[in-house]
Amino acid sequence: MATSDTEKQGSVQANDQLIISDDPHHPANHICTLCRNFYNLGWVTGTGGGTSIRKGPHIFIAPSGVQKELMQPENIFVLDYATRSYLRKPPLLKPSACTPLFMAAFDRGAGCCIHTHSQWAVLVTLLVERDAATNGERLEDKCFEIEKIEQIKGIPQGRGKQGMLGFFNKLRVPIIENTAHEEDLTSSLEVAMDRHPDTYAVLVRRHGVYIWGDDVQKAKTQAESLDYLFRLAVEMRTLGLPWTTS
Repeated sequence: MATSDTEKQGSVQANDQLIISDDPHHPANHICTLCRNFYNLGWVTGTGGGTSIRKGPHIFIAPSGVQKELMQPENIFVLDYATRSYLRKPPLLKPSACTPLFMAAFDRGAGCCIHTHSQWAVLVTLLVERDAATNGERLEDKCFEIEKIEQIKGIPQGRGKQGMLGFFNKLRVPIIENTAHEEDLTSSLEVAMDRHPDTYAVLVRRHGVYIWGDDVQKAKTQAESLDYLFRLAVEMRTLGLPWTTS
């Protein structure tokens, strides 16, 4: 027997228990807190950007088109990871166009994925683009690279590896080209992830950055560390200071 629209709506309402909790670290609450914090940092203005958390078999995702500083738990979408089907879809809201990109991170073991439109992230992609043109280099082969900066220690060595990068390690963040529609970035993001298996971030030229971590705390730490490094790199360039020594 086919499921009626009324029955489907009832199922959605029945699954509200997935986003109701007094625990501030419950994904539905935590996403709202993170989005407010990211808004205050200037990372997700104008409803841009997004955040998603995996908890067990469930994927919690911030919606599209909602002001990040005003987001509430009832706005959160919930996906079943195994089937990629929605267990909860808030009425009148659209799923995030970032969803397939978040899923690419979860498929590689992430517990949280953050997408920001940080101006510093955008600017470093433009500086790398200009450098490639000046030096006659293939743009598609270029990454953002920086070394001998203390904050690099906030970035892990790589998936399955113990410890963090050190002061003398060179941090490399791959850059992919932007597309007209967010979801169309998925294939190039996956290619960058596979080519750079130790990376926890991918920059999108003239757009922003995707950052993920094993859990929420690690993803947040990496997002903050990377934004610090992006901003520092822009400021270094204005002073004529190199990002790397080789």
